[in-house]
Amino acid sequence: MRLDKYLKVSRIIKRRTIANEACDSGRVSINGKIARASANVAIGDIIEIQFGANVQRVRVLSIKEHARKEDTVEMYEIESSE
Repeated sequence: MRLDKYLKVSRIIKRRTIANEACDSGRVSINGKIARASANVAIGDIIEIQFGANVQRVRVLSIKEHARKEDTVEMYEIESSE
């Protein structure tokens, strides 16, 4: 699944266009490499997103084409930033 779509479906970022802009500006990386919106996301990947001065790290647990709000917590886990 594309990175921008995964961020939207998992509700890490609320809109796909915002996810796309974050990727285009270099604020999103997968496994330590800056990723484009079209990058493929796989189970086990670690996605880092820079929100201002904060960095959120999440590990991909599952990939679903569509997910209800209640089901999105099963799609990723938040990693501790050490």
